[in-house]
Amino acid sequence: MNITVLGAGAGGTAVAFDCASFGHDVRLFDFADFPQNIATIAEQKGIHAEGDIAGFANIVSAGHDVDEALQDAELIYVVGPAYSTTPFGEAVAGKLKAGQTVIVSPCSCGGALAFKKAAGLDVADDSIRVAETSTLHYAVRLTKPGSIRVFLKLKAGNLLAALPGQHTDAVLKLIEDVYPSMEPAESIMQTSLQNANPVIHPAVTLANAARIEGTGGDFLFYEEGVSDATGRLIEGLDKERIAIGARMGVKILPDPVMGMRQGYMLADNYGEAYRNAPGFKGIGAQPQLDHRYLHEDVGYGLVFMSELGRQVGVETPTMDAIIQVASVLMARDYTGEALRTPASLNIADLSAEELGKL
Repeated sequence: MNITVLGAGAGGTAVAFDCASFGHDVRLFDFADFPQNIATIAEQKGIHAEGDIAGFANIVSAGHDVDEALQDAELIYVVGPAYSTTPFGEAVAGKLKAGQTVIVSPCSCGGALAFKKAAGLDVADDSIRVAETSTLHYAVRLTKPGSIRVFLKLKAGNLLAALPGQHTDAVLKLIEDVYPSMEPAESIMQTSLQNANPVIHPAVTLANAARIEGTGGDFLFYEEGVSDATGRLIEGLDKERIAIGARMGVKILPDPVMGMRQGYMLADNYGEAYRNAPGFKGIGAQPQLDHRYLHEDVGYGLVFMSELGRQVGVETPTMDAIIQVASVLMARDYTGEALRTPASLNIADLSAEELGKL
């Protein structure tokens, strides 16, 4: 199959490597603002990986020409932080063809809706199948340009939903060779809320803010950054996330339970289970507070969840507190910026029941 991957960060590089390892013809694209990894992959004509998946995989092309990247594409992955979804959608607007499938992975709260809006596609348009996953299928980091370390490829617990939902099974069938453990979601609200990054990353970051600034992130994010008190903060956020889903009739699993299913964790608690999680072992903290763990997971994640809670009548005091503290520390107004909200995705007028069926 001809596969295009939009996004050459660690996640996109992992998707490209994995798909190519299964014999697919993969083209990799990123914007010219991010040249280093793309240039190395183009030069060496492939990607090196170590860890849970390993070896060298040949890539057909890697570059900054979106038209070349989309050549003969049957399946298109959009892989990157939440703030990349709209630029990628705008980059391919008017260039997609009927019969193609697009998967936004991870969705980062409403990714399929954001992509469709940016690409100029109507929500109900199914001539081009657009789907999203609840999380990235890997714990992965770039070790150097053209090379990745994969700490974990998920064993289960990554949910996929198409928009419209009647195409979910067909999309799962399309990718089952590379992702046999991918599971169908009830709706894009389930994929959006089952995304636990906004629950974990901001809590651990804010609880370790002085340590991050003082050491430049010279500590292990989970093994050393999650104390029992920090775990209680994660749990408080998680309970509010689960309550929002319940109000919409959407089942959201507690993060430690999902973490055990995915292969990250060995126990279903919010303290030592993170510290001793095999899937988080060796992952270092970010070097500074100016990082996607706040900008993405607060600005696009917690703000979205908080506004969604307000829309369906669920109070979110812990989320609101984290948003406020993060805004003060970063000298910006995450709520006021409204980077991704129900209103920005044109779903602010839907009832809880209607949202749950999206």
